[in-house]
Amino acid sequence: MGVQLIYETHSITTDNEAGIATGWLPGRLSAAGREAAGQLGQRRRHDGIAVVYVSDLQRALETARIAFGEEPVSMVIDARLRECNYGQLNGMPRARLDAERALHIDAPWPDGESYADVVRRTADLLEEIAERWDGSRILLIAHSANHWAIEHLLLGKAIRGLVTGGMAWQPGWEYTLPAGWKGPR
Repeated sequence: MGVQLIYETHSITTDNEAGIATGWLPGRLSAAGREAAGQLGQRRRHDGIAVVYVSDLQRALETARIAFGEEPVSMVIDARLRECNYGQLNGMPRARLDAERALHIDAPWPDGESYADVVRRTADLLEEIAERWDGSRILLIAHSANHWAIEHLLLGKAIRGLVTGGMAWQPGWEYTLPAGWKGPR
């Protein structure tokens, strides 16, 4: 049967608006981000979602809490949905991130991780979801690096092209995670 997987990014942060690449720093939603989080809730509240998996970084948690508030939706907070760790460069200017991202497909950021590392941890999470939630509709709230990992793992897109191409926001993406899906070994 498989899992219907819905992917949403966290809402707009003050760092996004200031041109900062937050990485593993917490981040906070801006006024526009809080409004967008409310819209996410309106979009998904009655969407048949069995569970919401959310990154443990503050900006993703804030998005989920605003979107679903007191709704009786089950939420799983999972560090495997974190953004790429830019290590010493968490909080760098976005322009630097854009200029150097292609250098870190396989090579980690200084004291951080690579995009290949994000793919591996995202694959680990998807395996768990495929095993546990077969036949369900699941929502993930996370970051751009996780979205690229999912596009790579489930659609076969080249990670280099995804990472260097950047991310065009839209109100969610939907995927089918086949029953028993196993990531690359």
